[in-house]
Amino acid sequence: MTDYYQRVTDEQDFFKKILGKIPGFSGYAERSNRRSADKLLRETIATQFESLWQRTSELQRSFISEGEIEVVDDIEAAAIKLRQFIDRIKNAAYGYAGFFDAIKVKQEELAAIYEYDLHFLDLGDEVASAIDNIQSSVGTDGLPASIRNLVSLAQSCIDTFEKRKEVILSLSGESES
Repeated sequence: MTDYYQRVTDEQDFFKKILGKIPGFSGYAERSNRRSADKLLRETIATQFESLWQRTSELQRSFISEGEIEVVDDIEAAAIKLRQFIDRIKNAAYGYAGFFDAIKVKQEELAAIYEYDLHFLDLGDEVASAIDNIQSSVGTDGLPASIRNLVSLAQSCIDTFEKRKEVILSLSGESES
């Protein structure tokens, strides 16, 4: 996450840097930068997972064309979970649901949130490897296990998003109903 936050910060124009020295404005600019970094990060994650979802859909089409209908439903479970994850990432409020405005977030708390964000990127790499593994397992006894692994990783994406959401809600003092 630091790279995304740094990228947004580095791209500030001269005017914003001057205004950052005005008392009271720097906190606003910092919150704005965090929201921009969060938006950039989540757009990147969504784009990465969109391509993974498309690869999963291509696998399904390939299995259908080869008459391997029995594995299509299992891959569909992974595709649905990936789509759910993508939708949650895309539709969540930027700037961590506005809680930067409501409370003072300590650096350690922010680091915990960024850890989840980094984990999303790592999960993307794992999902890509799982898809590669399915492709290389076609025609072998390892195919069912490789598909189960993809389904499990897709569920892990959703679970990680929910854990991240819980951290954010606990910081803002909200609770889920």
